[in-house]
Amino acid sequence: MRARPPALSASAGAALAAFLAIAVVACGSSSPHASAATALGTAVQQDCTAIADVLADGPDPGADPAGYAQAQVLPLRQLKISDAALRHDVLALASAYQGFSASGGARGTAAAQQVTKTENTVNSICPQAAP
Repeated sequence: MRARPPALSASAGAALAAFLAIAVVACGSSSPHASAATALGTAVQQDCTAIADVLADGPDPGADPAGYAQAQVLPLRQLKISDAALRHDVLALASAYQGFSASGGARGTAAAQQVTKTENTVNSICPQAAP
């Protein structure tokens, strides 16, 4: 004969049932907040992809920094970005590129520092957008 496993006490069985019920509810949560956060994440991901596409197009930033900056201004301003904070940061980046291009693309200038600052801000949200 096989030995029977010890039976669970009523309180242990109830605790196990309660734990499983909580686990099922937690895994299957479909609250509006969870789906809104997922939708926002997807929208930001799409925005980041669009930004990366714009920044990947044009002259090489290392070979012609002023030309690269000038080439990015209009396409960045034309992007339809759904996230307000990201849109603000992208427009700030376009303005920084415009100032950098107007300054002749000199490294070490205030305009170059502003480009670095705004690039870092955008890259903190969209790491794949780095030129």
